[in-house]
Amino acid sequence: MPEYQLYCFAQSGNAYRAALMLNLIGADWKPIYVDYFKGGETRTPKYRAEVNEMGEVPVLVHGKKKLTQSGVILTYLANHTGKFKPKGEDEELEALRWIIFDNQKVNGFLGPYRFLKNFARPPGDPAVMAFLKARIDGNLAIVDKRLSDREFMLGDRPTIADLSLCAYLYYPAEEFGFDIPATHKNIEAWLNRIKALPNWAHPYDLMPGHPLS
Repeated sequence: MPEYQLYCFAQSGNAYRAALMLNLIGADWKPIYVDYFKGGETRTPKYRAEVNEMGEVPVLVHGKKKLTQSGVILTYLANHTGKFKPKGEDEELEALRWIIFDNQKVNGFLGPYRFLKNFARPPGDPAVMAFLKARIDGNLAIVDKRLSDREFMLGDRPTIADLSLCAYLYYPAEEFGFDIPATHKNIEAWLNRIKALPNWAHPYDLMPGHPLS
């Protein structure tokens, strides 16, 4: 049995954070497909009782540990392996600051926007979509400015802050209806630097469930 198992599905940027890190560190891992769209698996009593009471992915299983929430999983893997780990208290706090910002302000808006555009039936209300898009534009501008004078979010090497923030940004532009790298050149260069890391893989290649049938 692989050392790590990750409950995930291909369309989940939250799960991609964990899957990407597992791949980048060369971990012995396997994905466990969660049928979110057709089967509504995360909403079943069985899933919530046996896998994650919050009804979400990702869920990382490592031995007797079962971890949920992508920021917790990234932190655990960094501490456990020493890879992509912030150095010292100041960097740890800075990484946490950007992970929280990502969850609340970057992917926290991108995820719902993409879901409402592509997967919700009926699609999202235009007023809601406009509200989300305005927040996305403003928050991506903050990230782009941050990357104007550094290669990665904390400096000259990638950390878990980068692996959190990049997650939704590798999904196809047509799923958003706008091209994030094309309009944010510092983000584009940063995404290319992460993509050049050994073992990088696209979310649709790394996790099961694409395309939706």
